[in-house]
Amino acid sequence: MRVLITGGAGYVGSTLAPLLLAAGHQVRVFDRLAYGGESLLSVWANPNFEFVPGDVRDSGKRREIVADCDAVVHLAAVVGDPACAREPELARAINLEASMALIEDSRKAGVQRFVFASTCSNYGKMDDPTKFVDEESELRPVSLYAETKVAVEKSLLESAGPDNWSPTPLRFATVFGVSPRMRFDLTINEFTMEMITKKHLIVFGEQFWRPYVHVFDAARAIALILSSPPQAVAGRVFNVGSTDQNLQKQQIVELIRPLAPDAKIEFVHKNEDPRDYRVSFDRILGELRYNTTRSVVDGIVEVAKLVRAGAISNLEDKRYRN
Repeated sequence: MRVLITGGAGYVGSTLAPLLLAAGHQVRVFDRLAYGGESLLSVWANPNFEFVPGDVRDSGKRREIVADCDAVVHLAAVVGDPACAREPELARAINLEASMALIEDSRKAGVQRFVFASTCSNYGKMDDPTKFVDEESELRPVSLYAETKVAVEKSLLESAGPDNWSPTPLRFATVFGVSPRMRFDLTINEFTMEMITKKHLIVFGEQFWRPYVHVFDAARAIALILSSPPQAVAGRVFNVGSTDQNLQKQQIVELIRPLAPDAKIEFVHKNEDPRDYRVSFDRILGELRYNTTRSVVDGIVEVAKLVRAGAISNLEDKRYRN
């Protein structure tokens, strides 16, 4: 297939592009390069790779990039609660308005598959965090980021019909691990980096739950959706992760400790956290036979190796944070 990846130079996109190229697809990346384009250098010379610079808010560019594509993987977004809170108007324009327009443009262009990167943050704070939520659970977005994702999901699912249009939202667990476009503002990556380099970490709300998934496994899930029969994924939501990788922040710290035994940890207890949820990933396992291949411990080890090797000279550089 010819696959368009919006935001393809980002953390997940730059991991996904080589995976799809290796599977024999033609890949077109569309990105405004807010954090540079170095993440795509490894695939740049591939004859099946194409890069189109631009912003997903540009209606002319949107119509141009979807014109001859079989599938769209929509990753372009202002990602994360802090980034959206800092620039709410930009977040609404990109995450909501441009996403809705891209769905419409894709349908009109005859795109058959549309994979939308959503988030487990949509579940918000559950009544009983000792239980697991699943794709049928009530969504309780408590941030602008999650609100935009819920709205686009709803619109996308409502667009599913009897034609060849196959829309699939994926609710990703919190992503971690080494990527060509590295990030050190994600919980596991950040904790590992700070405990090793600064020997000090402040943890807020250590008892609250989140699910986690390696960036490579996030990319694998997208590739799996694209290769699955349309009738198996059209109009279906899938949580992406592994049920045994639901962890509390204090548990993550303990997993890192063997690699940074002299790090000082300060726990700042919070009685309330707007997000506290444990997620079941039984649907994607049962229906699509999807299993993750890399655990949180695997991610901690690889991030630690990256940090200790000095492969990135300035870990505090803004390009490694959203």
